[in-house]
Amino acid sequence: MSIDLNLSLSENFRLKEAIASQTASRLGINNLPNVEQTACIVKVAQHILQPVRNRFGIPFSPSSWFRCLDLNHQIGSKSTSQHTKGQAVDFEVPGISNLEVAKWLEANLSFDQLILEYWNQDEPNAGWIHCSFIDQSSNRGHAKRFDGKHYLTGLEG
Repeated sequence: MSIDLNLSLSENFRLKEAIASQTASRLGINNLPNVEQTACIVKVAQHILQPVRNRFGIPFSPSSWFRCLDLNHQIGSKSTSQHTKGQAVDFEVPGISNLEVAKWLEANLSFDQLILEYWNQDEPNAGWIHCSFIDQSSNRGHAKRFDGKHYLTGLEG
């Protein structure tokens, strides 16, 4: 069975963006999701990425989305990462402060975890946004920031 990499996940996002990985390509890792993972990827596209795209009106591609277990291991991430389930995505919106995007997301969307990673108030475009989505009834709505050493409650200190 072949997988259509141009499969539309939402109006502006395709499956090929969810599985894109330079590390996987370089190491020959088959970073393809199964049916359950694909269903989760679709939810992230429809409930997180597309609403962000609609709100800010700026095209963007996620920097990290789905990671098969082998890829996740190769990059040194935790085995419990929601990326391996297709439930998490890392992204930035060009030209918009990551804090501004994260604050809008926190105020307007349902999410499981929202983490402002490596953000620096002196460099508004520093770091990235990590956001996960399970489903409307299971999402915890945890918003925090990561400074490189510690997870801190809330998006701002």
